[in-house]
Amino acid sequence: MDNLAAYGSDSDAASDAPGPSTTTTTATTATTTAANKRAKIDLAPPVATDLTTYAFMPSVSTKEIAFNVPYAELAAPVQGPANPFVAPKAMVNRNTATGFVEEHNMSAHTFNNLHRTFVNFGYTLDPDALDASQYVGDASRQAVHGGAMIMDIKKKKGDTTAKKRKPMGDPSDVEGYQGPWAGYEGEMLSLPERTADQDTWVPDEVEEEDTAAEAAKASASASGLPAHMAPGKEKSVYHGKKEFDYMGRTYMHVPTDVGVDLLSEAGTQECFLPKQLLHTWTGHTKGVNAIRFFPGSAHLLLSASMDGTVKLWDMYHDRRCLRTFMGHSKGVRDITFSNDGTRFLSASYDKWIKLWDTETGKCISRFTPNRTPYCIKFNPDADKQHIFLAGCQDRKIYQYDTNTGEIVQEYDQHLGAVNSINFVDDNRRFVTTSDDKTLRAWEYDIPVVIKYVAEPDMHSMPAVTLSQNRKWLACQSLDNQIVIYSARDRFRLNRKKVFKGHLVAGYACQPNFSPDARYVISGDSDGRLWVWDWKTCKVVKKIKAHDGVVMGCEWHPHETSKVVTCSWDGTIKLWD
Repeated sequence: MDNLAAYGSDSDAASDAPGPSTTTTTATTATTTAANKRAKIDLAPPVATDLTTYAFMPSVSTKEIAFNVPYAELAAPVQGPANPFVAPKAMVNRNTATGFVEEHNMSAHTFNNLHRTFVNFGYTLDPDALDASQYVGDASRQAVHGGAMIMDIKKKKGDTTAKKRKPMGDPSDVEGYQGPWAGYEGEMLSLPERTADQDTWVPDEVEEEDTAAEAAKASASASGLPAHMAPGKEKSVYHGKKEFDYMGRTYMHVPTDVGVDLLSEAGTQECFLPKQLLHTWTGHTKGVNAIRFFPGSAHLLLSASMDGTVKLWDMYHDRRCLRTFMGHSKGVRDITFSNDGTRFLSASYDKWIKLWDTETGKCISRFTPNRTPYCIKFNPDADKQHIFLAGCQDRKIYQYDTNTGEIVQEYDQHLGAVNSINFVDDNRRFVTTSDDKTLRAWEYDIPVVIKYVAEPDMHSMPAVTLSQNRKWLACQSLDNQIVIYSARDRFRLNRKKVFKGHLVAGYACQPNFSPDARYVISGDSDGRLWVWDWKTCKVVKKIKAHDGVVMGCEWHPHETSKVVTCSWDGTIKLWD
């Protein structure tokens, strides 16, 4: 190659060149020879093996690490700087924020033995120790039991000595032979006969009513209750000066001097939103569970309280308490008027349902299903005013006849306590809700469910109200919303009508409608009164009404801007 590079194509030109050209050719040849030498390649260069300065950042999807990584790198924060407030040694030997967790195989029997020993005796074997004789816990109690585990300590049984049996006797003695029917020594197989003195202790005959009254009084005194709370000893107190006016009328008479036609048809006037507090009724010593307007005129207000009393209030004139009905030993859960308002029922946690006369305050009759009644409802038909339904804690609905005082029908399909009863479809059917998170429709007087509504996303609906046009059921759901069901044949959920914003989880706050069905109202657990527009389902008014849970609210049917609320703070308020 060197010869070819130095070879000239023209021999004459090469011979005619001057002498210095020979020296240039020699230098070019040496340079070309040095450039043609290849560089040495090192296949195993030295590599730094110090990993102390290497920051390994495994990805989220990394399953395995092919080399040892320092624990400090694994415990370093995933992103951002380290916590400056944590001591350098705080994360040593830790793989969680609270300590070091490692997998440990142990049988369920061994774990239960160790755990129960520590819970009962305060010591147990150390599961991490290599030596099986190391304990943790109270050393003094360990010494008392000798370090025995709970499975090793046998319970002391009672005296297992067999009772001594009486001798069977001689088979040849027909009268004295007992055989295998001989008893045990010390047992008494028959009661001793009455003596002549004991026969003189039998009391004389008394009338049944006096005996029942004395028994009720004795039971009440034995339980430390006042006499008026015992069955048959109910009473009421009238708080006015005169029970009759100059014309011989009582508070049952509908007033005509208040500037409002209280006998007009409800729902014919436009309703307006309440703005301010008008009056506060106080008198109950505990929370108020329910309030009910007098049917039709709404000139009286009935309230049920946890103090065991029911009070009747005047809506007009001086707005005072007219009468107090006392007959329950525990809080009153629910109340309901008959169609004409002359009678009402009260259901209490003392497992009694009592029928009262609204005018005289007398307890007409009393019923007990031996279970706590949660809701009561008269049959709205005019010819069935002696029939009422009671939903109880034992998952049943009892149908009572007030004329006979007996249960004439039972409806038993629910799987939880029955919370509400509402008659629909011209009172031929009624709808109930329960703690089993279902809604069921029944044919009246036939204990068969005709409609069963249950969805996976349904919650318990402890309070239900029927609208004035009898088309919709407003159900207070415990997921903090009011859902609407059709009150017709199919009882479908109206998914376009959902009223939200309030907090009622855990409370049976009663919802309600305005008389013209334009608004939906409800209380909540924060003591507020909420008002929604029916068409848009938007909140149009929110009032801080009480200091406690607002359990009930009623819209006045004739003065269409007035709303009454009751609360567990023991007060009843009138808003206008």
